[in-house]
Amino acid sequence: MKPYKRIFTIVIDSMGIGAARDAADYQDSGCDTLGHIDEKMNTFQIPNLQKLGLANLKPLKHVAPVAEPIGYYTRMQEASCSKDTMTGHWEMMGLHITSPFKTFTDHGFPSELIEELEKRTGHKIIGNKAASGTEILDELAEEEIATGKMIVYTSADSVLQICGNEETFGLAELYRCCEIARELTMKEEWRVGRVIARPYIGKHKGEFKRTSNRHDYALKPFAPTVLNALKDQQYDVISVGKIKDIFDGEGISEAYKSKSSVHGMEQTIEIMDHDFNGLCFVNLVDFDALWGHRRNPIGYGEEIERFDEKLGTFLSKMKADDLLIITADHGNDPTYSGTDHTREDVPFLAYSPSHIGHGLLPVTDSFATIGATIADNFKVTMPKLGTSYLHRLK
Repeated sequence: MKPYKRIFTIVIDSMGIGAARDAADYQDSGCDTLGHIDEKMNTFQIPNLQKLGLANLKPLKHVAPVAEPIGYYTRMQEASCSKDTMTGHWEMMGLHITSPFKTFTDHGFPSELIEELEKRTGHKIIGNKAASGTEILDELAEEEIATGKMIVYTSADSVLQICGNEETFGLAELYRCCEIARELTMKEEWRVGRVIARPYIGKHKGEFKRTSNRHDYALKPFAPTVLNALKDQQYDVISVGKIKDIFDGEGISEAYKSKSSVHGMEQTIEIMDHDFNGLCFVNLVDFDALWGHRRNPIGYGEEIERFDEKLGTFLSKMKADDLLIITADHGNDPTYSGTDHTREDVPFLAYSPSHIGHGLLPVTDSFATIGATIADNFKVTMPKLGTSYLHRLK
């Protein structure tokens, strides 16, 4: 009999716990998302993460380790050669990415791509540079609204992002243009990991606000993942947040779109009332999108506190045959230079009410420990990457 009927894997998007061993190769020496947030906070109240063992794993200024944590904990090192969202999540589910997705951070997208996108969509393109999503709106949204031109921009990630005002550009038109962009960027020299629709509201600089109608058009995983293995064996694979987009729907049986990280946790808590058999895979993106990229450590810390409050409710509803795994997909140190992700180790926190033990686990050299543990539990095809920790969680 399998130990757990339901496994909940929650990704606190970008909550790294210190520079990876190869951080210098990514110009990220000294980065530490969680540690630097903790240093910037006047107080940092995360009692539920604390009792799971987070402060035992990662020394913190404002949060003391506990004598008897209820969880198992360790740090995971990324095996793949990148520090982006897709790489981190795909590795969790068993894929090893050896060639990074293409980025266009320094010079924008090539003129050939821009000209073809203009021709196919019928919109003149403005922007075409790496920029913050809020800054590009303040700079160019009034022009887009007035002229019907289309804002295209990128970031340090492998992404092509298109902005559209929901009232003047329209969601349907924004999604149509993004579908064309996804088709064009399947070409090898232009291939980005994601095309992202970035709808917004507002009419004037200073009042623009991005909405929850974002949609990601991701590449399909290049091989089956643990999600496919679960679904193929008739297990439930429930996604919350942008998980479905990250895997382009592959291996997902049911999906919930979230308006915020708090909403994502509320959805997950509601899902606990469902009698499912399998995996609930959750991404909480606000940590990264609202605070990490915008270099706001206080906002990030307060978001962790809001998560911790919802985590308390989650823990109180867990059943004996539930397993919770909390992790992150990369770092995004809000005190670091630039606005890029940072190459960091991430936490592995695991808890079930049925556990009689707790404590520190060996450091693992791949995020795929998560997928391997899940596959082992449900006795489905194990990924080639990653070592199961199922036997250690007792």
